[in-house]
Amino acid sequence: MAAANKLAGIVGKINALPEFARSRALTLFFGRVVPFTGTAGMRIESLDEERCVISIANKRRVQNHIGGVHAVASLLLAESATGFLVGLNVPDDKIPVIKTVHAEYTRRAKGDMTVEATLTAEQRERIRTEEKGDVSVPVIIRDGEGKEPIEIEMIWAWTPKRR
Repeated sequence: MAAANKLAGIVGKINALPEFARSRALTLFFGRVVPFTGTAGMRIESLDEERCVISIANKRRVQNHIGGVHAVASLLLAESATGFLVGLNVPDDKIPVIKTVHAEYTRRAKGDMTVEATLTAEQRERIRTEEKGDVSVPVIIRDGEGKEPIEIEMIWAWTPKRR
């Protein structure tokens, strides 16, 4: 399948690299395009048009007052993973924007955090063909114990670029 947009083309070339180099190349690329992701120390584990996995180590620079990954850092992971997915699928003549974020912190997180966001074939088709719209992107955040300390909903919209 041809790339949906320029970003998808670049990510496709990165994903053609040997497996050992992909994560580092994706992380470096997005760290330059979206500098805050690099500042926070996020690592893009995998990314394609259907799924994105990003992790962050529980290091001092992203910790809260009780030694866990800060709430805002966990939201950054979720926003980035869902945004990268929508960005890979939205045509070049549209712009993706975050519309709604809802997070429910259900338990204390332990250790590093990993987020996985996915889009179904139907969602990807809507993003690629509808002039404007919005979509709730499924996202799961897991801590170092594999538990889900946050229930989160990310709704992304897309609209035509202004000329």
